[in-house]
Amino acid sequence: MKKIKSLLFVLLGSAFIFSGIFIVKKLLQKPQEKPKPEVFDAFNMSTSRFNCVPKHVEAGQTMGIILNSYGISYTRTDSIDKLSKPFFDLKSIKTGNPYYLYYSNDSLNELQYFIYEINTQKYLQITFKDTLKVELVKREIETKIAHTTGIIRSSLWNTMKEINVSPDLALKLSEIFAWVIDFYRIQKNDRFKVFFEKDFIKGKEVGVGKVLAACFEHAGKVFYAFHFENDKINDYFNEKAESLRKAFLKAPLKFSRISSGFSGKRYHPVLKTNRPHLGTDYAAPTGTPIMSVGDGVVLEACYRGGNGNYVKIKHNAVYTTQYLHMSRIAKGIRPGISVKQGDIIGYVGSTGLATGPHVCFRFWKNGVQVNHLKEEFPNTAPLDSAFHKEFFKDVDWYMKGFERMKYEE
Repeated sequence: MKKIKSLLFVLLGSAFIFSGIFIVKKLLQKPQEKPKPEVFDAFNMSTSRFNCVPKHVEAGQTMGIILNSYGISYTRTDSIDKLSKPFFDLKSIKTGNPYYLYYSNDSLNELQYFIYEINTQKYLQITFKDTLKVELVKREIETKIAHTTGIIRSSLWNTMKEINVSPDLALKLSEIFAWVIDFYRIQKNDRFKVFFEKDFIKGKEVGVGKVLAACFEHAGKVFYAFHFENDKINDYFNEKAESLRKAFLKAPLKFSRISSGFSGKRYHPVLKTNRPHLGTDYAAPTGTPIMSVGDGVVLEACYRGGNGNYVKIKHNAVYTTQYLHMSRIAKGIRPGISVKQGDIIGYVGSTGLATGPHVCFRFWKNGVQVNHLKEEFPNTAPLDSAFHKEFFKDVDWYMKGFERMKYEE
């Protein structure tokens, strides 16, 4: 019995010794590091597998010149051009736009991918692996509804910057209200409330989406705009379901200023004499696009004396418009051509009798020149009554939202 006890004691002791040694070894061993998770960049490329070299398109560069400079043959460049044609024209790359070269992170350091960023929402990706591949990649956009208010101190554009909202919202508002508000006569203390969409990519704000509803107080009047969309309609209407669109835009330029108004007597800065000025001058930088204010047919498009380069458009039996002093007439604009409201017909300049870049806009009604800013034009067709129930339900919701929104002085 003593021998058995002695043997058990020896065995237990040995077990403790071995377990102790095992524990000590474990303690002395370095803890195994967990593998780091793979990190991907904005183009879903692994930052550990590739070395990325960012560049940007320089003046005068074409896609062919860029690719050739990185060792891509002319034959391969032609193939890339053909593969991209269905969804992107390589000739449309823009100076200043970024592109990225992805090289393999190994001793070979081979060019594996080329990415050209078209805009924040999409990019062109060229793969140089086993098989040449060209694809247009669209980033997934998350849209959120936002709202804001603003009081104009100097301009609508500057107000957007002051309230930390993309100036793109100013452009969208000017387009929506283009038929009812003259944005070249915006006044101090004009104000607005707006519901709109904000676009995000991976949590980063990338732009402004649709304006959903807006309230704009201008010159003592309140204007409303509500977006309505279904399979047949995609437009803006006021609180009475009337279209905001009219036969004519308020002005032929976006974001300019009236430098001289319609007058029966004005001192001419070039001729140095008093004479009628039966038009409205909009000052803007040379090259600013000039739009036709309505649908019509081009009557004249040429250079003539004091008018400089000009275009004249007949809209119907009653109305005709004229646009003077262009730096150049837009390509394709000639007598007999039909134009739509908003089409570019020329570019601001100072040809003819002009002291600086502007467009002199003239408006005829029944053969007589009139001040278009004092004319009242009818709206286009209102929203079909079949959609009124859905439309007014939205209007009610947004109106209550406007009531809750307060202006910050």
